[in-house]
Amino acid sequence: MSSLLLLLVFFLPLLILTPASALEFRYHNNHEIEQYLRQINASNPDITHLYSIGQSVRGQQLWVLALGLSPHRHTVGTPEFKYVANMHGNEVLGRVLLLQLIDDLVRGYRNNETWSLQLLNSTRIHILPSMNPDGFDDAGTHCQYSQGRFNQNGIDLNRNFPDAFAGLRRQSRLDEEKREAEVRAVIGWLRTESFVLSANLHGGALVASYPYDNSNGGSELVGGASITPDDDVFVHLAKVYSHNHGSMHQGDSCNDNALFLDGITNGYQWYPLSGGMQDYNYVWAQCLELTLEVSCCKFPPVRELPALWTENKRALRAYIQQVHLGVKGRVFDASGAPVQNAVVEVKGRRNMCPFRTDQYGEYYRLLLPGNYTFTVTYPGHEVLTETLNVPYGPDQYSAMKHDFLLQRTPTDPTQVKPTQVKPTPTCNYTLHLEAGGAITRPTWTGLSVGLWFVAALRSITA
Repeated sequence: MSSLLLLLVFFLPLLILTPASALEFRYHNNHEIEQYLRQINASNPDITHLYSIGQSVRGQQLWVLALGLSPHRHTVGTPEFKYVANMHGNEVLGRVLLLQLIDDLVRGYRNNETWSLQLLNSTRIHILPSMNPDGFDDAGTHCQYSQGRFNQNGIDLNRNFPDAFAGLRRQSRLDEEKREAEVRAVIGWLRTESFVLSANLHGGALVASYPYDNSNGGSELVGGASITPDDDVFVHLAKVYSHNHGSMHQGDSCNDNALFLDGITNGYQWYPLSGGMQDYNYVWAQCLELTLEVSCCKFPPVRELPALWTENKRALRAYIQQVHLGVKGRVFDASGAPVQNAVVEVKGRRNMCPFRTDQYGEYYRLLLPGNYTFTVTYPGHEVLTETLNVPYGPDQYSAMKHDFLLQRTPTDPTQVKPTQVKPTPTCNYTLHLEAGGAITRPTWTGLSVGLWFVAALRSITA
């Protein structure tokens, strides 16, 4: 026994320093993914945090790994970014890509590679490898037509979110309790973190799709596309991914007669859908999200996985970097205290749900370089209007920093009392519960850690 303990004492540090050295290119099942995430988290507690945002219909945990200098909680001034994969259970390449991205980020950080240090020093990155683990368990391997797309209840999760174009803005509630378990988990997640930028990975095509996915025939409908107030930013984001991808920018890689100029498309112009996740992120959570279709085949052969990772690696990195577009800062009241729910609007960009400050008084606005006029509104204070010249931030891994200092409304009794600015019932502003999803995070003690590492490494590389 003493010899075993000596061996563990000697080899355990080596295991911790090389947590992902044997990650294979294959389809890990849900249990193996959990094991891998636990291993990475236990090996790298300084830059990773493992948490669950909830459970699937069958009770499987929806695991998220956060990476950054402060992985357990938000840091003022550090934007929150997320990747989500496997929303459709039979679209599986995203699971592989996100595991490889985790491996890439951790390995790069440990090897002092500049790109990884810059990303993790400036961004908190959340990765959800599977939003639909139940569907994956049932998935067939046919390239296009197979079971597993839906969750356990037979519901398409990308048609189950509240939809801004389905009259919900005029309703007092969104009936969230009637949504699928996986959708409720993501909605709750969006309320615990102030996500700025996101993408969800799909399969079956090769294109970067951007909001809106739906329309009710109003002013947003322009030339067959459903256009958001931030259309220029969305087009830029989609092009960043497609042009950093090995072939997506060519626009016709799947040979299915669907031609996408520059490898991008407006979601509605491609095909309308109601209840999509990317529209929900943008409208209610003030998070800009793309849908990335990353493979022509929904379940690519294992032999193709290394090449598909090579095609997507640069794009996955470059897209994260775009979280540093535009302007970020805080809004302070007349006493110098940061304020929550101040409305921060940009002239010419009238969002369905106005962008508001979070519990730290922070705002983030992704904007392309240029001059923009900001209007800040908060009860009891004068409306503040300022024009800012916004540079390109991603190259410096930081958006432009600008704070707004409000002045209290004069207390002249003859003046009309300022209108209280309140969120409308369906504008889903963040509640900011305990950040990081304080649900089932693993703990490790003594000898069990070393023994678990040996077993985990064997299982993950089998």
